[in-house]
Amino acid sequence: MKFSDFIERGQAKKAEKDISMVKSLIANSATDLTFLKTLQIGENSARRVMACYYDVLRSLVEAMALLDGYKVYSHEAFTYYLKDMGEGLLAEKFDRFRKIRNGINYYGKTISIAEVSENIKDILKIISMIKTKYLPAL
Repeated sequence: MKFSDFIERGQAKKAEKDISMVKSLIANSATDLTFLKTLQIGENSARRVMACYYDVLRSLVEAMALLDGYKVYSHEAFTYYLKDMGEGLLAEKFDRFRKIRNGINYYGKTISIAEVSENIKDILKIISMIKTKYLPAL
């Protein structure tokens, strides 16, 4: 599958670059990260914390796509967008986090505190790379 398949199915479309939306996504992501870093990961919070960190990551990938002139309506499409950008490893990690989040949100799956902690470390590294490589000076 390719990102173009999602465009053909209407799950993504070519759009005008929306710099103000990109800036808003970046700012909101920074605010969300500041808040998330204040939370303790416990038995009762692990699921929600994991889902929220994924949402921050997804927002920044959405900002990348908007800068490239794409509006994406499918979380799965972002995986193929990243692959088309030449970011195969990043795409794999994003898709893994997407599946974890889907399991939590839609299938009642649980996640351990240790797994959330490890995932957060990885997500924060990815976020830093995206901001440096794809969203500098915005």
